Amino acid sequence: MAEPIAPITMPKFGLAMTEGIVVGWLAAIGDSVTLGQELVEIETTKITNVYESPVSGVLRRQLASVGEALTVGALIGVVAESSVPDTEIDSFIAGFKAQSPGTASDNEEKTTPANTVITLGPLRLRVQDSGIAQPGRLPVILIHGFAGSLDNWMLVQPALAEITRVITFDLPGHGESSKSVGDGTVASLAEVTRALLQALSIEKAHVVGHSLGGAVAIELAALTPEAVESLTLIAPAGIGDSINAAFIDGVLNATTRKTLQPALSLLVHDKTLISRQMVEEMIRFKRLDGALDGLKTLAVTSFEGGHQKISLIAPLRQFAGKTAILWGENDEILPASQARTAEHNARVTIYPQTGHMPQLERSSAVATELKAIISS
Repeated sequence: MAEPIAPITMPKFGLAMTEGIVVGWLAAIGDSVTLGQELVEIETTKITNVYESPVSGVLRRQLASVGEALTVGALIGVVAESSVPDTEIDSFIAGFKAQSPGTASDNEEKTTPANTVITLGPLRLRVQDSGIAQPGRLPVILIHGFAGSLDNWMLVQPALAEITRVITFDLPGHGESSKSVGDGTVASLAEVTRALLQALSIEKAHVVGHSLGGAVAIELAALTPEAVESLTLIAPAGIGDSINAAFIDGVLNATTRKTLQPALSLLVHDKTLISRQMVEEMIRFKRLDGALDGLKTLAVTSFEGGHQKISLIAPLRQFAGKTAILWGENDEILPASQARTAEHNARVTIYPQTGHMPQLERSSAVATELKAIISS
């Protein structure tokens, strides 16, 4: 029996990704690789991310050159045991047919998000609704953090959409939503989130919040506990005192790529994940009418002088549902030590060599954690 030959194809990081650029190979031809080993760096218009090997074996071919842009599904490498003859590898490559980007599988069609704009009074919110509601399984809503957008969930949303309905949206003042943030309080953002759930006819959901979105999630659970099945808080604001003022100041005041890059680099442990496109996209966003004013209002309301002005420890402790806290050990914005304040009523997971955004740096682990919570 012939030894198996495994294709390494251009991965799909996020539901909207159609192509990626190979930034660099992390293994050489002839190297033995293991399942889950970091194999190749891929850059998209949204993020630079490391693709982990889906199989174990020997890297026999690198078919994508550094700097080459290829469509999702294109063959970029081949893994097989050293005993497989080169002629078989060559035949495999010659016969490989990448799936056409226009031909989605049944599962992909089910998980592709519907991009909509929902009007809530004076606000217009960009919303992505993906996955399919399953009998006996509640939907999940993902709430991003300060200066973020629904794109922050691009690496975990597809995995969750395989098992349930997933809602992501741009908070007021962010992304493509209205730039007005009202009084800028976390409570007002929680009110908007509740109104969104009602507009989508969602009576109860698993709620996941990152950073400032974590504070919004806690407030939502306090505001309407009957609508929250579980809380998963990823490096949440509101349960500690300190915050790195350099990040807030950089986001608000930096006007060039050179000055903004250091601030955005504080988001991750692996600084190569912050691509040039990400920095330039933030600069363009801040130039939108009302965008910078909205961010300033949010910052003044919740963060000032290296301290958090919001404390949500009491409502977090009062929440009766299942609570999980996920944090990067190397978080440079909100210290992971703040998780200790909630250890008595929340299961805490600390990811090593990870910064403020585990959903980007440890997307597979975070998706697995969330799937377990949703399925329990």
